[in-house]
Amino acid sequence: MSQSLPFSSIHRAGLGAMLAATLLAAGCASSVKLDDTPVETRAPKAVDSQPATQSSQSGVNTVDLNKNDLGASAVGKVVYFDFDSFVVKEEFRSVLEGNAKMLNASKQRKLTIEGHTDERGGREYNLALGQKRAEAVQKSLALLGVADGQMESVSYGEERPAVQGSDEAAWAKNRRAELKDR
Repeated sequence: MSQSLPFSSIHRAGLGAMLAATLLAAGCASSVKLDDTPVETRAPKAVDSQPATQSSQSGVNTVDLNKNDLGASAVGKVVYFDFDSFVVKEEFRSVLEGNAKMLNASKQRKLTIEGHTDERGGREYNLALGQKRAEAVQKSLALLGVADGQMESVSYGEERPAVQGSDEAAWAKNRRAELKDR
């Protein structure tokens, strides 16, 4: 006669194996949620229809967008990101505003936003993170009035590093979104 383990022992062993597999899978997951894009949306505000006068209290200067005095070389074309993040930092506001100004002044102009990552992480994860970085920049430009038809987001993940190397200085230069004219 063969001896068999009681059902409860087999049941406990199966539960233990499932628990170990779950803990192992959870340990490999990143804490960054790629589906939650931290982009602020704002509703338009009503503006007085009265023309501004010299004694206006707003303190806002008017800008002539038809005047194209900003050349493409004068405006930055790269936005850098923190490790494992796709949040557009405040320090790159001028890059986004300059590019938005050029695109709004010339509606036929088009832009490709390339998302890049450093070499750390799996290929699929880095492609997804690069896409989220490109989309975050695209959403920021859209909030500044750029038409969706003028922009395209693409991810290269870790495939096109700006700098070769496996140290923090190289990784920091590779975590970026590049804005390229099409």
